[in-house]
Amino acid sequence: MPVAHPLGALDATRVPRFAGPGTFARIPRIDEVADYDIAVLGLPFDGAVSYRPGARFGPMGVRQASRNLRPRFHVEYDVAPLEMLQVVDAGDVACTPFSIDAALQQIGDHARDIVGDSNRRIVAIGGDHSVTYPMLREARRKHGPMALIHFDAHLDTWDTYFDAPTTHGTFLRRAFEEGLLTEERSMHLGIRGPIYDRMDLVDDARFGFKTLRAGDLDTVGLDGAADAMRQRVSDLPVYISIDIDVLDPAFAPGTGTPEMGGMTSRELLHLLRRLDGLNIIGADVVEVAPAYDHAEITSLAAATVAFDLITLMVKSPI
Repeated sequence: MPVAHPLGALDATRVPRFAGPGTFARIPRIDEVADYDIAVLGLPFDGAVSYRPGARFGPMGVRQASRNLRPRFHVEYDVAPLEMLQVVDAGDVACTPFSIDAALQQIGDHARDIVGDSNRRIVAIGGDHSVTYPMLREARRKHGPMALIHFDAHLDTWDTYFDAPTTHGTFLRRAFEEGLLTEERSMHLGIRGPIYDRMDLVDDARFGFKTLRAGDLDTVGLDGAADAMRQRVSDLPVYISIDIDVLDPAFAPGTGTPEMGGMTSRELLHLLRRLDGLNIIGADVVEVAPAYDHAEITSLAAATVAFDLITLMVKSPI
């Protein structure tokens, strides 16, 4: 389809980046184009967190920080992504802050409406990590058996938390139980958070995840980790979920459950850029809590990662 966008809004030599539309990277709103290929969707829900709340403001913070991007050309991929596919900002899901189940249902329904019967894809901005659960459901419904690449400090495969079955730390167990992920094809990267019991590790292995802990990067290196990811998912459709706390708090202080010893921003971007060519059918960046941020460090990291995810999708059309 022909790509439409307000040229002046994307050209920072004509409209300063601190001005213009408030959409992600100043791309068009969903109602400004006739059709689209990729939608950036805000998921402002944080009712399933276990420690610090505030990720409901993540979509707003990431959009603001995305003004710093120069999105017309991605030098690392040598491509002008917004000229190849139509990318739009679909706004935020109007989800209730008072019920986890109701909010996740609203998110899933909205995502289904955006994708429809086409090959459209979504890059979602959270919100706490529970919002990935309905996005996985919709991706599985649309694309069938798939793999998950999960960047996070935590496994997110607990059973319950204070008797709540669906939280930002339990959603991957629910996804496994629901058959959303192909067994033995998904992978955690950057894990380092504390656990409650050794059985947390036993259970996670039973769910078929391969894990590369943050410290493993010191041994296998970035290219070894990237090769392991590519081998693990092979030719399956892939969903990428990035909890911003995979980064060390030095690079992402504005998050709900920070953990020392994480990746650097450069390491995360390097790993993402080694995924070029995979069949990426959906993605999200979650757990950005601007109230704990400083100088938009975390929001800028998330905005940069989201733009990389868009570009990866552009380079792997479905």
